[in-house]
Order: sequence, then C-alpha cells, then structure tokens
Amino acid sequence: MLHDYFETYVRNYEYYKGGAWCYEDGCLYRGLITLYEATGDDRWLDHLIRLVGGQIDASGRLAGYEIEEFNIDNILAGRALVFLYRLTGETAWLSAATLLARQLETHPRTESDVYWHKLRYPHQIWLDGLYMALPFKMEYARATSRPDMADETLRQFLTALDLTYDQATGLYRHGYDESRQQSWADAESGLSPAHWGRSIGWLAMAFVDIIESLPFGPVRQELADRASALASRLLTLRTPDHRWLQVIDRPDEARNYPESSATAMFSYFLQKLARLTGSASYAHAGRTALQSLIEHELRPAPDGMIKLHNVCCVAGLGGFNGRYRDGTVEYYLSEEIRPDDIKGVGPLMMAYAETKRDTQSKRLIGNEDGDKVELSTTSER
Repeated sequence: MLHDYFETYVRNYEYYKGGAWCYEDGCLYRGLITLYEATGDDRWLDHLIRLVGGQIDASGRLAGYEIEEFNIDNILAGRALVFLYRLTGETAWLSAATLLARQLETHPRTESDVYWHKLRYPHQIWLDGLYMALPFKMEYARATSRPDMADETLRQFLTALDLTYDQATGLYRHGYDESRQQSWADAESGLSPAHWGRSIGWLAMAFVDIIESLPFGPVRQELADRASALASRLLTLRTPDHRWLQVIDRPDEARNYPESSATAMFSYFLQKLARLTGSASYAHAGRTALQSLIEHELRPAPDGMIKLHNVCCVAGLGGFNGRYRDGTVEYYLSEEIRPDDIKGVGPLMMAYAETKRDTQSKRLIGNEDGDKVELSTTSER
C-alpha cells in the first residue's frame, strides 16, 4: 500500500540539510499535514511533531536559520508551525512561526512590491518563491487575525502572476528579473526562456492553497478563474500516459522525460482545484495522473527498496556552485535526477491525500463509485 511506502519513507527520513531549517523538509511536512487531514491517522501527526520539534531548540530558535540570509525558501516549513499552533493551541509553535513572519516584514522587494527570491538573487521573482512564502503568509495572517497581511499577500500574488505570465503559451515562466541584468532574462519582458514543469507546479500548488484560505467573493473567484485557465492549459500538455514533462511544452526534445515531482504537483493541484470549484473533469485528470505516476515510477530501486523515480533533484536560475544556470531547455534537461527526493515524495503524499478526501466524500454521500478510486503500488502486486 502507499501508506506502507510513506510510513517507511518517513520513519527512515533524515533531515535534508543535516537538521537545518529548509524548504525540502517543509515539503515533507506539507505531505504529512495533508495525509493527517485526509485520513485522521495520528501516525502522520506524530511524525510531523517529532520532525518539526527536532528543529526547534529550548529557546524557540529554528536550527540553522538566520534571518539575515533573506532566503524565501526558508519560509515554507513554517506552515507546519502555524498548523500545529492552530491544532494544539500551544504558543511555542506560533512563536517559532513569528520568526519567519518577521523575515517577511523586511525581506527585500522588487519595485512592484513582490519579494525577491533571495538576497543573493536580487530583483528576481521565481515561481518557486511564490509557493515558499505566500501560503505561509496567508495562513499566519489568519492565525494571528491580520487582515492587512492577508490583503498584502493577495496583492503580491496577483502582481507576480501578471509579471510571470507568458501570453504566447498560456503558461508562467520560471523567473522574472525586474532589473534585466541576468543573462537568462529577456531584455524586453525580463522573463526566463523556458517552461520548467516543477516551477509551474510550485505555482499551481500556491494557487489552490491560497484559494482555500479565502472567503467566497470576487477575489477568490478571480484566483479560481486564473487557476482554472492554467489547469485547462495543463490538460493539453499531458503525455500520452497522463504525466507531464520536465520541460513541459517541449515533447519534441529527445532528452525530455516525464518528471515525477511536477506530475505529483499537478495531480494535487487538479484534484484540490476540483474540490474547491466543483470541476469533475479536473478531479478525474488529477487522479488519472496519480495512478499513472504510481504505475510508472513507484518501483524497486537496485537496492530492492520501492522508490519514486525520475525526480529532478534541483533546478534554478543564475550562478550556483560555480555554474551559471541559463534557464534554457538544454539546462533543465541537464540537471540531476534523484530517486525518492522529497520534492517528489512530498507532493505525492499531497496528491494521494486529495484522492483519499475525494473517496471519503463520495462514500459519505452514498456514491457507489467511491471505492473505485483506491490506488495500488508495485509493492502490492
């Protein structure tokens, strides 16, 4: 069962960066939260508390976290702190989250008032960063009764959507450089040149997580409309077996491949968007993508362990580790592929959790088709 795979993965999980607070661990925390919410199984909550608690010292400091780095990635795992505070009422969780909220008060911004991706990536907006920071900011605003913070979150998100949208393709570009100083940035638009699947996956997840936090009204409807437009475009870009490519709109590239983290993210996005808006076609597409991902990529590795294969380890823009990442198709296809990387496994948990939510809701209303959504893995055969 998928539960067994997830349980083994989490039980054996080692902090991604040796215990330092980071977004990679935050991907696992999001997976555990969604599994707990979907199933009510306390083991996922127990793992969450064990792992998050292990990164906070007796003084409430986050391990390895330095606000002066102004790294937007470090915000993501803070959603687990807000979740645990709202679940337990224990103020220690909120106090730790407040450290991250304080970073956002002074984090550098573009002239258009959107957060720089990082201090070392000045004047730049990346789709990754929208997911790393803005759902946290929205959830923190709700937990602390800060409508001004929630309003600012929405303004930033809408501005970033406008700046990163590529009208010619109906997709969003990975990066935008307001200064036009980066060689990857188009001199006219400031946009990076290619469409990396996972970067759009980060954005897609930000869409539905922010929408979920909003009351019904015009702003929620506007975001739902934009998310639905993206969803419709994504459906046209699926591979024949219902997955998505590393460079999402270039099936003509011989070295291109179905990438597992993006596929999991889009499965989560489509299913959750369906839950929030009632679109049955999106729900079906999301479940079909999840089943295809499991059938093709959740399989034994050479060590005999079941692992999720074809996960791009990392990709970015600009200088990193002595290399300049130029954002081209060729660049994205050159990045390392690593089985069981948490950036794939966390979204897989999230996508599966959405399927469980859908299955349970169908059972509650007496839909006899509900049982047909149960998924199997290669370990069950």
